[in-house]
Amino acid sequence: MFSRVLSGGALLAWIYLLLFRQRFWRIRAAEGVGEGAVGERRRIAAIVPARNEAALIARSVTTLLDQDIEGELRIWVVDDHSEDGTGVRAREAAEQCGAQDRVTVLAASELAAGWTGKLWALSQGIEAARGFQPDWLLLTDADIEHARGNVRSLVARCEAGGLDLASYMVRLHCESFAERALIPAFVFFFFKLYPPERINDPGRAAAAAAGGCILIRPQALDGAGGIGAIRGEIIDDCALAKRVKGAGGRIWMGVASETRSARAYRGFGEIWNMIARTAFTQLKHSTPILIGTIIGMMALYVAPIAAWFTGDRAAATCGLAAWALMSAMYAPAVRFYRLRPLWAMSLPAAAAFYMGATACSAVRYWRGCGGQWKGRVQDLQGNRGGRRRVSSAAQGRG
Repeated sequence: MFSRVLSGGALLAWIYLLLFRQRFWRIRAAEGVGEGAVGERRRIAAIVPARNEAALIARSVTTLLDQDIEGELRIWVVDDHSEDGTGVRAREAAEQCGAQDRVTVLAASELAAGWTGKLWALSQGIEAARGFQPDWLLLTDADIEHARGNVRSLVARCEAGGLDLASYMVRLHCESFAERALIPAFVFFFFKLYPPERINDPGRAAAAAAGGCILIRPQALDGAGGIGAIRGEIIDDCALAKRVKGAGGRIWMGVASETRSARAYRGFGEIWNMIARTAFTQLKHSTPILIGTIIGMMALYVAPIAAWFTGDRAAATCGLAAWALMSAMYAPAVRFYRLRPLWAMSLPAAAAFYMGATACSAVRYWRGCGGQWKGRVQDLQGNRGGRRRVSSAAQGRG
């Protein structure tokens, strides 16, 4: 009987998600959809924080310089104490494009107390770009390769819709076996947590953004308190969107197919670390929420498979129906990443992996090494008011 309750409950939960979770599973490119024309030339400042990104920064800078826009785009690369020649590679890329006058490479100052490294670098890039008097700020990561019409697309969407912030979930790297097994699931889980239809509705408080590619009005950033208002946040993109929407701004989030991340995850361990860096932060460092999340994911993703081994035909039937439904909902993400349809059936295995990485995230936080990123420990216990702080040891490393 218990197995019937579990598998039947899972089936009902998936029916609910299908019908009442704002169609989060409909993952499809939004580039070029519903945009108007940009009537005037715009000044756009692209801010690129970069720490040890020598292998990727040149392509990012080159694709930004190649943007098809009616206006002027300038780039500020903030070299965050890199040890691999990131700043040199950025300058070389600008020289090869004959655009040295459009690219400024800044050396970040020593990391200030209470700031995460990325936000500290962003703040310095934004401050340096103020003299350019930009109409828009593009906050973008050093691993992003921008499609030629990406910035024009974002600006047109914002100006047609009266938006203050717009972001694209770019196409993530998905070539290795580990990436094929887990990256589409990452996007699926993200949109299940933050359904774009809910985020894009000005009548709802829900807010989120995809941090690799964010376009924001400078006035909206100032109205939200500036980057300093979120200076200690680990999940900075969603924190920024929340501040902007909370201040009365309009936000939008969608999916890009041609703008993509070049950051490759060579094995399961690298994806595990990527998840473990922020998962417990997402759960507000709450042990009860962690336990509830793991139990809920087991009931939703694992119970339908486990029902097959109970010997109860009714439970197995419900479990099969739940697995079929989740696979059908996962299929658009699999198709978006151009994988074989059979990958849609692997969602329970991906969910089990994410559960383990989430538990690991909590353990790392409890051990005082949460939020690790490129030599920095950024998520520590003892924070006040949910503010994230950077360890003094990490500050010493820059």
